[in-house]
This record gives sequence, C-alpha cells and structure tokens, in this order.
Amino acid sequence: MKRSLLFPCTLCLIIGLLVGMLLPIRLWTDSSPRPVASNNAFTPPPVSPSQSENSSSAAAQKDPLNALDNFPLLNTACSVNRCIQQGDWTALSAYVHPDRGVTFTPYSTVDPRSDLTFTASQIKGLGNDQTVYTWGVEDGRGDPIQMTMLDYFARYVYDSDYTQASEIGVDRIMTGGNALENLAEAYPGCRFVDFSIPSADPVNDGLDWSSLKLVFEPGADAWYLVGIVHGEWTI
Repeated sequence: MKRSLLFPCTLCLIIGLLVGMLLPIRLWTDSSPRPVASNNAFTPPPVSPSQSENSSSAAAQKDPLNALDNFPLLNTACSVNRCIQQGDWTALSAYVHPDRGVTFTPYSTVDPRSDLTFTASQIKGLGNDQTVYTWGVEDGRGDPIQMTMLDYFARYVYDSDYTQASEIGVDRIMTGGNALENLAEAYPGCRFVDFSIPSADPVNDGLDWSSLKLVFEPGADAWYLVGIVHGEWTI
C-alpha cells in the first residue's frame, strides 16, 4: 500500500513545484539584510544539445523552471523588493554588488550612456543624499530627469507597491510597451525578476501598467543586485 502511494505523491509534489513557479507569487520571504545564499554554488541552467552549438545563443537562454537556481533568486529578489518598500537602505545596500554597484534605468530600455550607477555605500546613505542627479531624459517631453535619489526612487523605482505585483516573471518580461526591451543584452551573464502590475482599469486602455525589474549577477554563494529597471507605458 505504501509503495503504491509513492508515485502519486511524488508526481503531485513535482506538479506543485512547477505550478508554484508559473502562477503569480504572493508569498514573501524573510527580508534578511544579507544576500540570500544558495545551498549550492551557482550552476548555469542546463543547455540543450542544439543550443550548445551556438555559445552566444546558449548564454541568452535560461530555463525558467530550474528550481535549484530560481528559489534562491526569487528569495533574494523578494527580499530586495521588501527593502525598497520599507525604505531600509542599509539592508538594501547589502545586496548591491560590492564591485560593480547597481545601475538605474528609468524606462525599459537600458542605456549605458545615461543610466547612473551607485555603490553600496551610496545606497546605504540614500536617505541623506540631497544631491540632484541627472538620470536620463523624460519620455515624451525630452526634459532631463533631475532628481535626488529619494525622489527618483519614488517616481522611477517604487511608483507602486510591488510586493503586491500580480505577475512575476523569472528571466521573462511580463508586461511591455513600445520601448525596446534590451535588458538581457545589456546584462550578459545575469538574470532578472520582473515584478509587474498590469493595467487595472479598462478605461485607461492599458496605459497604467508598471513594473520593477531587478537584475542580479551570480556570486560564489549569493545573488548580487546590479540593475534596477523601471517599466511603464511610453510614447
């Protein structure tokens, strides 16, 4: 009897894990101030035989159901999301890549010429930084985006409560517009989590969607934040 139940139970467990990865995620994990380490060193997602013939294509392809990588990645992304929501800049700074820093993109298209990069120590002192930075160009108007870090976070990072995002994608853009989505090309060797809030009111004809994309580079035993990309409808 026990042996006859073993296969159905195992099958249900596997299906449960897959469904949990594909359906919207509303369970938030502990927001420890330290980067969340994986039990194993980083292992690249498996590559199919056809992909291995083209190394550049293989590097661009990620397996969204590789649980060994996705669970630590999602755990870290949710913790970073929570740090930003709570304005805990000290905790957030612990996730920033110690050498590379974190780069901010106000709209979906990553632009190395204008996107600003900050160190972990700068993020830690974010709340007291009154410097007005130029972050890029405002969509539709062409005016420079000149804001303090706190003002930028309020407008171009956390313009919505992304702990309540109804759609979450791993290495997948959940909602997009007419802007070029070049995140994967701009951050080779990295992975990202897209917290997306689709259009909520049909009256707005889909123009009120927004997203928070967190980009991570794998370390020896942790995922480090290297990019924060804001998404919204653009002209």
